[in-house]
Amino acid sequence: MPKKKAPDTGAKKVNNPNVMGLRPEVLEQPITETLELNYMPYAMSVIVSRAIPEIDGFKPSHRKLLYTMYQMKLLGGSRTKSANVVGQTMKLNPHGDAAIYDTMVRLSRGYGALLHPLVDSKGNFGKVYSRDMAWAASRYTEVRLDPICAELFRDIDQDTVDFVDNYDGSMQEPALLPTTFPNVLVSANQGIAVGMASNLCGFNLGEVCDATIAWLKKPGCDLLPLLKAPDFPTGGELLYDENTLRQIYQTGRGSVQVRARWRYLKSEHLIEIFEIPYSTTVEAIMDKVAELIKSGKVKEIADMRDETDLNGLKLTIDLKRGADPDKLMARLFRSTPLQDAYSCNFNILISGMPRVMGVGEILEEWTAWRMEGVRRRTYFVMKKKEEKLHLLEGLQKILLDIDRAIRIIRETEEDSEVIPNLMIGFGIDAVQAEYVADIRLRNINKEYILKRTQETSSLAEEIADLKDLVDNPARIKKVIIGELQAVKKKYALPRRTEILYDYSNETRPDPEEEIPDYPVHAFLSLEGYFKKITPQSLRMSGEQKYKEGDGPFLQWEGNNRDELLVFTDRQQCYKTRLSDFADTKASVLGEYLPTRLGMDAGESVVWACITSDYAGHLLFFFQNGKVARVELASYKTQTRRKRLTGAYSDKSPLAAALLLSEDRELAVFSSEGRCLIFHTSVLAPKSTRSTQGVAVMTLKPKYKVEKVLPLEETTVVQVSRYRPRALPAAGALLKEEDRGEEQLSIL
Repeated sequence: MPKKKAPDTGAKKVNNPNVMGLRPEVLEQPITETLELNYMPYAMSVIVSRAIPEIDGFKPSHRKLLYTMYQMKLLGGSRTKSANVVGQTMKLNPHGDAAIYDTMVRLSRGYGALLHPLVDSKGNFGKVYSRDMAWAASRYTEVRLDPICAELFRDIDQDTVDFVDNYDGSMQEPALLPTTFPNVLVSANQGIAVGMASNLCGFNLGEVCDATIAWLKKPGCDLLPLLKAPDFPTGGELLYDENTLRQIYQTGRGSVQVRARWRYLKSEHLIEIFEIPYSTTVEAIMDKVAELIKSGKVKEIADMRDETDLNGLKLTIDLKRGADPDKLMARLFRSTPLQDAYSCNFNILISGMPRVMGVGEILEEWTAWRMEGVRRRTYFVMKKKEEKLHLLEGLQKILLDIDRAIRIIRETEEDSEVIPNLMIGFGIDAVQAEYVADIRLRNINKEYILKRTQETSSLAEEIADLKDLVDNPARIKKVIIGELQAVKKKYALPRRTEILYDYSNETRPDPEEEIPDYPVHAFLSLEGYFKKITPQSLRMSGEQKYKEGDGPFLQWEGNNRDELLVFTDRQQCYKTRLSDFADTKASVLGEYLPTRLGMDAGESVVWACITSDYAGHLLFFFQNGKVARVELASYKTQTRRKRLTGAYSDKSPLAAALLLSEDRELAVFSSEGRCLIFHTSVLAPKSTRSTQGVAVMTLKPKYKVEKVLPLEETTVVQVSRYRPRALPAAGALLKEEDRGEEQLSIL
């Protein structure tokens, strides 16, 4: 009988022989199942348990560190070695000592990343405004909690927040910290998760408290008059834009412009920069200024140095004679990180779900969460007082006949019968009887019992008041308002970032007149050497000089203001201006583009073009016979980005490229010796840079497109022979008279 065929389960069995000669069966897993089972849990873990802050303003790593320090009695106590805190924190945070110490550094007073530091530090903790200033090892530094942390842990032992098990279940930790003020808006926070990110800027504590009080009194009120603008620990000047701030307050997204603060010392003819934007570093600023000086764009600077010391940040710029400091700083603001944008993305976890919220929504969520915390605290205190009142009521009954209570205890033969006999004798419950039985002999007197039972009436009044508070949201709001007013009075500091309202004349765009306007000739060699030569110099020069083994590749006639687009073998486009290159001569090798443009290791140039207005189209011819027509405007950016990824499709190697200003006929040649002539008007333009294009030439296996030339630059005589009726087509084999010399492989 024939064997029955096994039912098809949808999974394929693959025999894969190994070194032992066995042929085990391997089940293929659909990619969707792999993502669901392996990738999604990881992504959710990063989002929920690592990178995105919660409504208390902390990520888990921050919360675990601060709670460990609180348990170590470091709030109000003396400092201890950072290494000691790091070791203790590993009971809650198993991610390694380096990660824990990095978290501590960011929260420290010495590092200066927060408006209100949470860790009072001693020793070298580096600086937020320095990229290269490393902090000392944890064995050399000392820390304790800053006094403001009292507002983070207030009433944490009164059931204000939930506690959860740590990673191994050996101890418990708070799920959130019961902050008495909206710390989520005060402490700057940044996190990169999987598929999402969070970037919370800091606001002034006093302004946040005022805005929260106003919101509690009138939900939905206009916050801008109270919460004027973000405030940054590094100071600087914020360029005030009401529309942008309202957008951030409403949507949680947007960016603000912050610039450095400086002063001009006329007697020494120098500029001192003493505050910089929060999003940059002194090294990044100095690198950019040095680049401008080297390229000749800034000629007023004689020297620039970092004079930062224990008194704070200071960058000094020595000016040349006759230099105007105001004009120089205006240019540096436009061209360097001395003026930088801070992008806001208020992404916060609410009940385990990430949400991008405006400031109003954040205050709404925080006030609801804080009201629940105050209600839970009040209920906890009320229950404790009710328990105490219950005990005192039992003690009050004993007052009626103390001698009888003593006699019951003395005449009871077994210890286990004392509590039941007291319960029967006075009509009290087991808890009250236990309390009475535990009173010391010296306290069984009328005076002691009267003093204790006098509390019953005041306790009853307090309990009634607390019960009313639990059931009355309006009263809870008043409690929160009182706490916010106390926090503002005790901890609020003046703004560090000055708000600049009138700046329109200072931030005008860089005028084109600053870039010289004159014709140039540009040359690119096969190995990526580039040079720019003026027509006068070119007429006086001899032949072009190249390295051994190198040779000419591309050349253009253009203007010094034109932009150069360089395409690489890794589908990236590097953008620069011809004015960024110094004028040179034909007798020099030129500048090596991979180094000048900062390309990745091993990346090389495959093609380039110049443009002045980004008009026209780019044609990308791939070895598989497809052609992509992309609008050149797709490569134009408003932010002067220097590198664009996904500049063209990576599905097949690039065979040729062409800048098309108007439609024309092109000849495509394959490695089989075939030629195909077509008109570019049949290609529809695309705005997506990485489009795979459309098939134009069909190829047999092992053959590929080798080169593309404008028809007028070919030696083809019988043109009609190579024009197909429809595309795609294989083309025709070249005849002897149409072959001619073939010398270019890419345009």
